[in-house]
Amino acid sequence: MTAVAVGTLAGASAPPFRAEAASDGARSKAITPEEALARLLDGNGRYAANAPANRDFSAGRAARAAAQHPIACIVGCADARVAPDFIFDQGPGDLFVVRVAGNFVNTDGLASLEYGVSVLGAPLILVLGHSECGAVKATIDVMRTKAVLPGHLPVLVDAIRPAVDLAAKARAQDPLAEAIAQNVRHTVGRLEQSGPIIAEAVAAQRVKVVGGFYDIATGKVALL
Repeated sequence: MTAVAVGTLAGASAPPFRAEAASDGARSKAITPEEALARLLDGNGRYAANAPANRDFSAGRAARAAAQHPIACIVGCADARVAPDFIFDQGPGDLFVVRVAGNFVNTDGLASLEYGVSVLGAPLILVLGHSECGAVKATIDVMRTKAVLPGHLPVLVDAIRPAVDLAAKARAQDPLAEAIAQNVRHTVGRLEQSGPIIAEAVAAQRVKVVGGFYDIATGKVALL
C-alpha cells in the first residue's frame, strides 16, 4: 500500500478511497469479472499442464512501484502447497491475495478485500479451498473428540465449524471434501452479503464472488 493510499484511508485531506490505481485505472476497469475469471482458469490450465507462460519478472517493475492493478482478489489457504500466483500462472501485481489457514474471512481479511475492491478496482473475488485441507480436517477432529486446543487455534475452529455442520447434514460419502466445499460456499455467501462495500459492488455487478476447489495432486482448479 502506498503512502498516499495510507494517508487517504487514515483521513487525509484527499477524498476517501481515491484509488492507488487512479493514475491508470483503465486496466482494472477494462476487465469484467467474467474476463478476470477466464484469465485465472486459463492460467490454471497452463499450470496444470506444466506449461506456464514465459515472463520476465523484471518487466514492468518500475510501473509496479507506482501503482498496482490486480485483476482479482484471492481468498486462499495459508497451506504452503497452495500458492495462488503459481496455481493461476499470473505475474507480479496480477493478484491481490489474502491467505489464512482454512481460507475463511475474518474482519481483517474483509477489510483487505474491501481495499482490493474499492481502492484497487479488482472485479473478482475467488475463494479457493483445496484438497486435504489440514485446517478443516483439524476442525472435524476437534468437533468429534471435544478436544481443547491451545493458544488461538480455537478461533480457527470456530470459523470453520459452520461448514462442518453443513457437511454433516449433507451426509456426504467424503465428509472432509464436503466440509471443504461447504467452507468455500459459506465464505462466498458471507462476502456477497458483506456490506457496505462488497455487497454493493456485487449488487451493481461491478464485482463477482466465486468459489473454487484446488486439487493439490493434479494442480487443477474446479469452480464450486
